[in-house]
Amino acid sequence: MSGLPKCPKCGSEYTYEDGALLVCPECAHEWSRDEEPAEGEGERVIHDANGNVLNDGDSVTVIKDLKVKGTSAVVKVGTKVRNIRLVDGDHDIDCKIAGIGAMQLKSEFVKKA
Repeated sequence: MSGLPKCPKCGSEYTYEDGALLVCPECAHEWSRDEEPAEGEGERVIHDANGNVLNDGDSVTVIKDLKVKGTSAVVKVGTKVRNIRLVDGDHDIDCKIAGIGAMQLKSEFVKKA
């Protein structure tokens, strides 16, 4: 064993040194050897417009008319979206909306149903 710590992001034991950084070849995470691994660093808490915590599988309601990019369709206020999935990125929610299809929504435009 090389004595290097496991990757704090994915737990891989195949880390290697690259100058002053440690690198994981499986998830491409880079960190400093001196950096303390934060508990729950990868877990992000996502809130709706009212401040309620959202989880995978929740149902939400749209609180504002949202234009669908590239079409003339609009997601109307009050549209209920079931079985959401939380993702990282600019848009926090992946979902399927009846009549429109797969979409990504921002959590600031929904409330927990």
